[in-house]
Amino acid sequence: MNLLLDSHTLLWALHDPRRLRRDALDAIQDPSNGVFFSAASAWELEIKCARGKLRLPTGWLAAAERAGFVHMAIRADEARASAHLPWHHADPFDRLLVAQARAHSLTLATRDRAMAPYGVAILEV
Repeated sequence: MNLLLDSHTLLWALHDPRRLRRDALDAIQDPSNGVFFSAASAWELEIKCARGKLRLPTGWLAAAERAGFVHMAIRADEARASAHLPWHHADPFDRLLVAQARAHSLTLATRDRAMAPYGVAILEV
């Protein structure tokens, strides 16, 4: 299984794994699974930090790379696809994650129930 970590899932996997369901943590740590994180998540997390809504651990991005999580760039066709999704979810970062999960046949690891109506595979965390 190949996973795309939602922003909160990415932080929890790196810095607070007790917040994850056991089966989700096992899937993220399973070396036979590909684990991806989007540039959209880095963008979202850094914006929240800059606005004082979130405190990011020092070196969180390097920790993601050390953990073996694979960075996904944002492609123009994915950005376009995110704009044309049904409006089940208004958050542009989450819409982009859905578009990327669809484009790459990834399972989205999230606790956000608003993602399910898009028909992407979900791993509830």
